[in-house]
Amino acid sequence: METPLVPPVPARSAVLSMLLGADPPSLSGREIVGAMGLFGVSESTTRVALTRMVAGGDLTRSDAVYTLSERLRERQRAVEPPEQRPWNGDWEMAVVTAGSRTPSERVALRAEMRRQRMGELREGVWLRPANVQRAWSASVRQDVTFFSSQPTEDPGALAGELWDLPAWSDRARQYLDALAAVEDEPTRYRTMVAAVHHLQTDPLLPAELLPPQWPGAALAAVYADYRAWLRALPEGFFTPTGR
Repeated sequence: METPLVPPVPARSAVLSMLLGADPPSLSGREIVGAMGLFGVSESTTRVALTRMVAGGDLTRSDAVYTLSERLRERQRAVEPPEQRPWNGDWEMAVVTAGSRTPSERVALRAEMRRQRMGELREGVWLRPANVQRAWSASVRQDVTFFSSQPTEDPGALAGELWDLPAWSDRARQYLDALAAVEDEPTRYRTMVAAVHHLQTDPLLPAELLPPQWPGAALAAVYADYRAWLRALPEGFFTPTGR
């Protein structure tokens, strides 16, 4: 069954996305309630979510102002796309060399590899063109051995084996079309949240390996414009009296 283009957005995700778009990531309770109302989330649902998020360590609260916790701010920095650099044809390979690991450790390592935009050739062997620059955590380095090489097969064919590029492109274009057509803020918000999740799976391949008219940059630009719109809203815009 095909995954819905725009699934429902839980209140927690809605609040987090709102604060991630703020600079600094702090808003008063009234502003958050007003914002969530604009995005279609009720006041009672928002306040329950805020209470649970403070208790769970997602937010800190001081004088009715809510701020992303340092843990969440570190996570925000972690999901920023890696910096790209010119590609000289080399590929990087990461081979899992750790001994026995728990199921949760294996799941965490797979998630980290995908977050780092690596493609899995087979279990425990991850590849990508060496055109991104990012830091690997100490926990990954103790489980993985890294190599640099140039594949003997066609690099474009290898990229197509590691990632379903047509499917990614088609879904990205659907988000672009949906965002261009929305007429109300709740729908735009929900669509943007889903689009950002998709954007975070862009393999960030060199231009030489991308299909024609790859929509990754266009989707990233739309998201950047949306974050800029959030940050440019005047103070008090989201409060119940400011609407």
